[in-house]
Amino acid sequence: MTLSVLPVSLSSAPAVLIKTARQSGYASVSAFGSVRLRVAVRAALLGSVMVQALCQILPIPAALAANTITDAFRPNAAGATATIDHSVWDQLLKTFVKPSPDGVNRVDYKAFKDSSHAVLKSYVARLEAADPGTLDRPEQFAFWANLYNAKTIDIVLDHYPVASIRDISLESGLFDFLKKSVGAGGPWKAEVVRVKGRALSLDNIEHDILRPVFKDPRVHYAVNCSSYGCPNLMTEAFTGAKLDMQLDAGARAFVNHPRGIRVVDGSLMVSSIYSWFKADFGGDDAGVLAHVRRYAAPPLAAKLDGVTAIGGHDYDWRLNDVQR
Repeated sequence: MTLSVLPVSLSSAPAVLIKTARQSGYASVSAFGSVRLRVAVRAALLGSVMVQALCQILPIPAALAANTITDAFRPNAAGATATIDHSVWDQLLKTFVKPSPDGVNRVDYKAFKDSSHAVLKSYVARLEAADPGTLDRPEQFAFWANLYNAKTIDIVLDHYPVASIRDISLESGLFDFLKKSVGAGGPWKAEVVRVKGRALSLDNIEHDILRPVFKDPRVHYAVNCSSYGCPNLMTEAFTGAKLDMQLDAGARAFVNHPRGIRVVDGSLMVSSIYSWFKADFGGDDAGVLAHVRRYAAPPLAAKLDGVTAIGGHDYDWRLNDVQR
């Protein structure tokens, strides 16, 4: 979520910011009640007016007006045989991701930080030095998904111990204060990696590259936000050669787990992922249900028989740490 120029009156600003936060995937944003927050919002809007005025004075290159991140990383080398060596990341995942009897893969962050954080940082640096434009589409997807997940773990380890990734903030200033005030913190907006000379945030990787370039709803089973409510972080690295199989496995594991889909007294409860990103799953409840049925095992499929609408959604932001 970013604060842009908002064509609203000061009196309506809090409601607009709440709506923006909800649409951006931040759960349970309540009304701004304190005088302090109202003053902060007014200051933010005043600042946005100043930015708008500067934009009228200073010419902005046309290239910057377009979604240059998507355009820059859309090209792929169709038919290329080049690959990226993800063996280091693969070994780290096999070592520190612990499948649990309850079906949730948890991460041993303490052991990871104590013994192999430097190894992870070296792997991320090698990915930053690579050129994904030399890869075919499956290898590109694997590249971006592995980079997203590895950098997310790196950020968590930098701040560990934490109870939730939303307790981590890499930004500063007024907007950071506003996000934390409504329980919507997190590292996703900060520029944390650089690929082909371009600084990127985790949100850039997910929402400006993976989602618009690949247009595959299984993206949401690939990227992991270090939370219990998120689809599992796999125990192996993504590779182009195994990508379809890996994405389908991630989809089946999440759809058939209660934190993904559950039917309670005939009412369908789903992960908030299917609400936040409903457009990626067909755009309506029917589209989400069609997607879910594609991966539902027989016990869940039987419960879904006759279900035509989603009753509600939720999400658990607790860190997906091993239980000690």
